[in-house]
Amino acid sequence: MFDQSLVHDLFKRQLTLCGVREGEQVVVLSQGRLRLDYADAFMYAAKSLWANAYHMRLPHLLPTDGNWSVGATELATNPEAVAALERADMVVDLAFLLFSPEQFAIQNAGTRILTVVEPIELLARLAPSRELRERVEAGAELLSSASTLRFTNRHGTDVTYRLGAYPTMSEYGYTDTPGRWDHWPAGFVFTGGADDGVDGRIVLGPGDVLLPQNRYVANPVEFTIEKGFITDIRGGSDADLLRSYIKSFDDPRGYGMSHVGWGLDERAHWHGLAEPSFPGGMGMELRSIYGNVMFSIGPNNELGGPNDTACHLDIPMRDCSLYLDDEPVVIDGDIVVRDLQAPSRR
Repeated sequence: MFDQSLVHDLFKRQLTLCGVREGEQVVVLSQGRLRLDYADAFMYAAKSLWANAYHMRLPHLLPTDGNWSVGATELATNPEAVAALERADMVVDLAFLLFSPEQFAIQNAGTRILTVVEPIELLARLAPSRELRERVEAGAELLSSASTLRFTNRHGTDVTYRLGAYPTMSEYGYTDTPGRWDHWPAGFVFTGGADDGVDGRIVLGPGDVLLPQNRYVANPVEFTIEKGFITDIRGGSDADLLRSYIKSFDDPRGYGMSHVGWGLDERAHWHGLAEPSFPGGMGMELRSIYGNVMFSIGPNNELGGPNDTACHLDIPMRDCSLYLDDEPVVIDGDIVVRDLQAPSRR
């Protein structure tokens, strides 16, 4: 159990990194009964920085068919609420707006957005820093200048992404730039291949991770990718699970290849999903693992692409090698570019 004064200090440090200052308008957005303790703590933190702050609480959760469907929010039927959020300097998103048209509209108005949905244990242990930001931004600069990304592993992965169609994104856990979104905690970079520009084979090995299922792969899964779409998924029970999950959305765009990148936070643990370590949440720790390679299936509208399917999977992988324009960045799970290495690895 975290002392409330420590929580307040943690959230105040976070808003300070986000550049919250006297007179700014901060809106804390929540939904239903979820994270009301976070809402109170962020309100307290904003007020302690002499910002103007209020809490917007959406009335209830959208009904679902049991899937984690991204991009659908209660804001879709509430343009007055969206307009209020567009007028804010900063929105603390406790409801998870990612991939939604409403989030893009709020960002386009110049409002910076910070999503916070992970347990307090992870927020504290993976609290962001300016040093992590510098490392992530160095990775983003390297990625944005490349025309191809290729990654491999010992299980038979060999896939190439043709880059340049979409921007490079960075996540380091806070945002102080107008119109920018980030997620606390986070520490990775990513971009997307051209819509028809991803080809090859990806083979998951035991211990790789399926999100949002929040589980480790038990047996190999092989994806065949042609012109940006998965054309075949083979393997045992994990392959069956993935085929069933994607099929349940009844949307062929769920087979599209989305973003790809690598993690940069040396504090993140690969055992973070294993009991008793796992405190809950949506797996942000696994996305940030230092030297992981993560690819995504489904929507690419976050990058400005046309695919806004509700079917989304993130898959962090261990012990991969990643190359930009044939130059190594990660070799067997170790980052080899000095400017991207954690101080303890240099």
